[in-house]
Amino acid sequence: MAWEVFSLIGTIAFAVSGAIVAMEEEYDLFGVYILGIVTAFGGGAIRNILIGLPVSTLWNQELMFQIALLAITVFFLIPHHLFKQWSRWGYVTDAIGLSAFAIQGAMHAVHLELPIVAVIVAAVLTGAGGGVVRDLLAGRRPIILRHEIYAVWAASAGFLIGLEIFAGDLFLYFLFVLITFLRICSYIKGWSLPSKKIHYTK
Repeated sequence: MAWEVFSLIGTIAFAVSGAIVAMEEEYDLFGVYILGIVTAFGGGAIRNILIGLPVSTLWNQELMFQIALLAITVFFLIPHHLFKQWSRWGYVTDAIGLSAFAIQGAMHAVHLELPIVAVIVAAVLTGAGGGVVRDLLAGRRPIILRHEIYAVWAASAGFLIGLEIFAGDLFLYFLFVLITFLRICSYIKGWSLPSKKIHYTK
């Protein structure tokens, strides 16, 4: 049950996130659909390649493609003057998609009985992969490469699920809320990992 729930939440959230970025970049309707679909399914495609699954398995998700298209259409038709701070809405939908797909990716790797390192990688790729593709296609620096904490939350979800200490849908739903909350907090409060810049002298 949890698998289907996270698939649904992640697909809708990332489809809308991609649509928001496309409209911010003033793409036409076709471009909005393309960026929304790529964002919703890009992470899963990258994950499948790296853990040895055929990319063609994505085409078996006909219902999810229909849901993504419907979500993009509804969002596109909403009068945008009803909302303010579109960038914040974009970050919220991105945080929801990151959390849902990170957990889903980790669950997928655990189901395949992969080692914990692979579970963490699957969580990061599934959670952040679609956003990376979205930002690159939109000509932006991917969020995963910015100072604020992003992929660490997906990796944390993968680590906790990979330990297999906690089990059950209730734990997964709690983890989803927690990761989403932490990602939004890291955006609002500007939490970041240590960084260092190399200065060259002439």
